[in-house]
Amino acid sequence: MSSKAPIILAIDTSDLELAKAWIGHTSEYVEVFKLGLEFFLNFGAQGVRAITENSDAKIFLDLKLHDIPNTVAHATASAALLKPFFLTVHASGGSEMIKAAVQAAPQTKITAVTILTSLSEDDVKAVGFAQDAMNSATTLAQLAVAAGAAAIVCSPLETANIRSAVGSKAIIITPGVRPLAMVGTDDQSRTMTPSQAIAAGANFVVIGRPITSAWEPTGVEIGKRAREISTEILNS
Repeated sequence: MSSKAPIILAIDTSDLELAKAWIGHTSEYVEVFKLGLEFFLNFGAQGVRAITENSDAKIFLDLKLHDIPNTVAHATASAALLKPFFLTVHASGGSEMIKAAVQAAPQTKITAVTILTSLSEDDVKAVGFAQDAMNSATTLAQLAVAAGAAAIVCSPLETANIRSAVGSKAIIITPGVRPLAMVGTDDQSRTMTPSQAIAAGANFVVIGRPITSAWEPTGVEIGKRAREISTEILNS
């Protein structure tokens, strides 16, 4: 049995060598690595290639594209040259934007972000959604899948509802998961433990600081932390 769990490790750092070290010390236990805006704005396409050129790491390129369809199509085509496994767009960009991204990168799993997990129910109302987070995220997920998105990003609390709404084919990815001891201690408002999220129907969980905060120069502790969380998920 593989020791890798369905974890997407968030590589949130502006240090390229540190990013490589995190990946090197956790790749035995982690399936996919997320490179987001902090990484991309520091290192760009060259940085992504530096991660992948001597590695078989699968990349979740978290750019959350959101613009008119033509602009997103061109941006997606450029991003596809980096061969990411997942590439994020905002579901709120609408059906035509999502379709344009899907058509521009047929070998990449276009991944639609529904409602950011940092938003509380009050925040969801304040930014103008007519419905609560659950119903808004579900509507956006249905729209995205109908437009051809291969994957959905949502809070773990919306996972079961979205899974029921979109069926078994779509990949569901949940950030905002925390080991039980860390729930409620940071900027994620709607959380579950990794095992709870998988049980609710998620295919992957995004984890960052609960693993990367264990980093020290030998890499032993970050590897240990990744192994512990991987084992928790695989044995649940």
